[in-house]
Amino acid sequence: MSDFLAAERLTVRPVRAPLRGRAVPPGSKSITNRVLLLAALANGTSRITGALRSDDTRHMATALRAMGVPVEETGATSFEITGNGHLQPPSDPLFLGNAGTATRFLAAIAASVDGTVVVDGDEHMRKRPIAPLVEALRAWGVAIEAPSGCPPVTIRGTGRLPAGRVTIDGGLSSQYVSALLMAAPLAEGPVDIVLTGDQIGARGYVDLTIAAMEAFGAGAEEVSAGHWRVSPTGYMPANHHVEPDASAATYLWAAERLTGGAIDIGTAPDAFTQPDAKAHDLIALFPRMPAVIDGAQMQDAVPTLAVLAACNEKPVRFVGIENLRVKECDRIAALSQGLNRIRPGLAAEEGDDLVVHADPTLRGATVSAEIDTFADHRIAMSFALAGLVTDGLTILDPGCVAKTFPAYWDVLAGLGVELRPAG
Repeated sequence: MSDFLAAERLTVRPVRAPLRGRAVPPGSKSITNRVLLLAALANGTSRITGALRSDDTRHMATALRAMGVPVEETGATSFEITGNGHLQPPSDPLFLGNAGTATRFLAAIAASVDGTVVVDGDEHMRKRPIAPLVEALRAWGVAIEAPSGCPPVTIRGTGRLPAGRVTIDGGLSSQYVSALLMAAPLAEGPVDIVLTGDQIGARGYVDLTIAAMEAFGAGAEEVSAGHWRVSPTGYMPANHHVEPDASAATYLWAAERLTGGAIDIGTAPDAFTQPDAKAHDLIALFPRMPAVIDGAQMQDAVPTLAVLAACNEKPVRFVGIENLRVKECDRIAALSQGLNRIRPGLAAEEGDDLVVHADPTLRGATVSAEIDTFADHRIAMSFALAGLVTDGLTILDPGCVAKTFPAYWDVLAGLGVELRPAG
């Protein structure tokens, strides 16, 4: 790994020619953290290949080790996990950084542990809501506390989860639903998980969860819209290959389109099972992206699309993105602020919509813009795209990309992008 991650700031220089070459995204963060957890809950040895090795997955693996599960890193993208069907209470609080998947998933799974588990994170995670999941678990009979509505969360497990019905408000995050689904096979009998409304953030990730469960011998029957029934099967060990990260792929698709290049990422867009892959069709329309883009079901792709929209022929309004306010940072505000630093008036927040007032003249222009990433990997990676065609763009805290794509800057450099670290 280069010095890019250690730099205080990184200037991205415009490319002189279309970007061409091969650049394979890392393994999916969403899938890696799901299968690491499910392998730990299985009784036997599982082998995971193609996995993401990043801050988020490191936090998950470290937490599982602290709960008595041997998790061995057998290669740059592989793990061997040997579980015995249950987790032990850790001796110390589980520190999960700003890993939302690990935090939400482990808060639910901890309810099956015989003992006390404290799930905590960094200053950013302590601002991310978890109350809907806490309330659902409490109604399920779990002794759980999160006084601030955000981590830290204290779970006092009894080693058992009852059968029955659990209701959850999934409007804020599909991770709450996924957490309950993955915990349900550990219960004493069938569990019905029911949404309290018809809204669910990024429904595609629930499908991703169910697919992972099925790979490890469990499943969830969708009885009706927003209602799943899970049998108490537990989990079986499995060998599983993780597909590349679709959210990471969006940066490479956008870089290709923005520069008129040809980047081989090793996976066809329609081969991805992750919902963010839907962004490929919108990226392919650039510079004639539609006037309105609904980002509800591809939320992590919105920063990529919003920065690309800055050079679109016409303005783009992003709707259905209110959940972006409770991600690693308030991404709607961060995108608006960063775009307006490139050119005042380039973006506006209208309620929870983001309007990007496209300006094709930014291609080839020179600006003076320092982009505050707010320690958010997706803000850093998406704004780097603007630097490919607009001179004078500097990314602050470029090391934050280690959360999900540690090699991002090296990948861009390998394609011929000039990067100038400082600090």
